[in-house]
Amino acid sequence: MTVELIKASANDADVLFAARVSTQGEQTLESARAADADTLKRDKGLINYLMRDRHGSPFEHTSLTFYVQAPIFVFREFMRHRIASYNEESGRYRELRPVFYVPGPERKLIQVGKPGHYEFQDGTAEQTALVQQETMAVTRSAYEAYQRMLEAGVAREVARIVLPLNIYSSMYVTMNARALMNFLSLRTQREGTHFPSFPQREIEMVAEQMETYWAELMPLTYESFNANGRVAP
Repeated sequence: MTVELIKASANDADVLFAARVSTQGEQTLESARAADADTLKRDKGLINYLMRDRHGSPFEHTSLTFYVQAPIFVFREFMRHRIASYNEESGRYRELRPVFYVPGPERKLIQVGKPGHYEFQDGTAEQTALVQQETMAVTRSAYEAYQRMLEAGVAREVARIVLPLNIYSSMYVTMNARALMNFLSLRTQREGTHFPSFPQREIEMVAEQMETYWAELMPLTYESFNANGRVAP
C-alpha cells in the first residue's frame, strides 16, 4: 500500500483560531501568534477540552490531500467513509496496468472468534502457499481475458468487468482532521481505544501511513486524540 501526502493546510493553530473566534473575534489571530510557555499550555488545554467534550467543528478548518495506491477492494471499504472527497483513476478511460495484490507470508489467514469480536492468526505454510498460488492463477487468467477483449476492439469499460478486486487502482482523497480522526478510529486497531475496531489489515496499512503524516502536522491534536481514546470529536 502506498500513501503520499500531496498537500495540506492543517496544523494545531487552525483549530485554535476556529475555537477562539466565538469569544475573541478579531483578537483570535493576534493571540494565536504568541509562543510563550503559558500560551502553549493553554493551547494544549483547549485542544484537549474540545477533543474530550466532542466539540468537533474547529477541527474541520483543516485540509489534507493524500494520493493512495491500493487494491480496489481496499478502496471500496475506504469509500464507505462519506466524509471525504475522492477522485479515482477510471478503467473506462485508460487501460488498467497488470499490478495486483497477492498476500505475503506475513498476512494472517485464520479468523478466530465471532463477528464483531475476533482476531486473526497465522495460517499454515500450506494455506499461505494455496492463497498465493490460487490468487496468482486467477489473476493471470483474468488479465489475459481482459487483454484479449481489448485486442478484439471491445471497449475498456466492458473488458474491465473480468478483472478481480485485487487489481491496484489509485486515487486522491481529501479530508479534514475531524474526518480523518473518524477514519482512523474505525480503520486501525489499537489498545486502549474507547470503541475497539477490527479493520481488514490491508486498509489498516493505508490508515497507518495517513496517520504518520497527520501526526507530524498536528502534534497537539494527535496527542489529544490518543489520550482521549481515539474517538473523533
